[in-house]
Amino acid sequence: MSELSLDRLLSLEHDGWRSLCGRRGGAFYGDLMTPDALMVLVDGSVLDRDAVVASLSDAPSWDSYELHDARRVPLGAEAAALVYRARAVRGDDAPFVALMASTYVVVDGAPRLALYQQTSL
Repeated sequence: MSELSLDRLLSLEHDGWRSLCGRRGGAFYGDLMTPDALMVLVDGSVLDRDAVVASLSDAPSWDSYELHDARRVPLGAEAAALVYRARAVRGDDAPFVALMASTYVVVDGAPRLALYQQTSL
């Protein structure tokens, strides 16, 4: 399987969501993100890698999640984006539903997350 195939990118996204469900998001994304990576969240905040690790290390876990309508966008030989719709549930809160775009680059032979963006629906 290519490092940036649709299946590989979806597998990484599922690994990330499972880490968020298991309160391991800080460690997971700290390893996955490039040193200069950013996350752009629905609330308008832009977090660098260190801020992501800190915020996810204390974040409450998600109870469940679903990913739908995944599409891969090639960005050259060593980069690709994965765009999908996500729905996640935490406790009695209203479900979180958003479009996600995760941009990956190959670093030392492995895909690494360079940019992640959420767009509310």
